[in-house]
Formats: sequence, C-alpha cells, structure tokens
Amino acid sequence: VFLTDGASAAVKMVLQLLVRGPEDGVLLPIPQYPLYSATLTLLGGQPVGYYLDEKAGWGINLEELERSISEFRKSGGTPRAIVVINPGNPTGQVLSAEVIGSVLRFAEREGLAVLADEVYQDNIHSDDKTFVSMSPQNTEIGR
Repeated sequence: VFLTDGASAAVKMVLQLLVRGPEDGVLLPIPQYPLYSATLTLLGGQPVGYYLDEKAGWGINLEELERSISEFRKSGGTPRAIVVINPGNPTGQVLSAEVIGSVLRFAEREGLAVLADEVYQDNIHSDDKTFVSMSPQNTEIGR
C-alpha cells in the first residue's frame, strides 16, 4: 500500500519503479486521461497505445492488446505494464468481470504489472452497469 498526495503522485511513483529506460513501455488505453502518457514522457519511457473498442461501448478487446504488445516488441521495446482505467475516463465505460479476467490473464501471460485506475468507481451513470474491481478478480485468477 502506497499513500500519496494524489493520483498524479501515485502514478509517477509507480511508473518510476517500472520504467528503467527508453526501451521500456507501458500499454495505455486510447482514448485516455493524459496523466499516464505525460508521466511516461517525463520519465523517458514509451506509451504503447491500445485502442478501446467504440462499437463495444469503449471496451477492451484482447486482439487489440495482442496487436499493440506485438508491434511494440517487434520495434525492440520491452513492455513493462498495462494501465486499465475502469470506469473509463473519458469514455465512461464499465468493464465486466469477464473482460477484467481476460485482461488479467493477458497481463500474467505477458509478464506485465497492472495499474488499475478505479478512481471513478462511484461515477457510473447507467442503471444496467455494475462496477467490478480488479482486486478480487486478481485474487480469483491467482488461485
């Protein structure tokens, strides 16, 4: 557990631990709040974009994650982490437990740290969506 003076400080601290040099990259959703890409630029790392699927309510598509990480590795980069913003900012999407499980299994298989940005969990503006945290999903997958 890290206590910080805000989200920006926390993100910077964690990315400082992960990014060792210019060959290191972090998978970031597109679109996304620019905190992550700006901090990576400051630290000398590389943002590795993965596009959210607008047709699927701005969800995460596993094939897109595979494409993104594969292209980055082919360019000589070393992926270190994936950022998942749930609920999304600026899209407002809410990820299902199934999608979260897929992302966590992908991260485990690829050796990636997971940065789960769940700060907007109380800002769901749809009666048919329920927030699911990554933490209990991660515990289930780890068993």
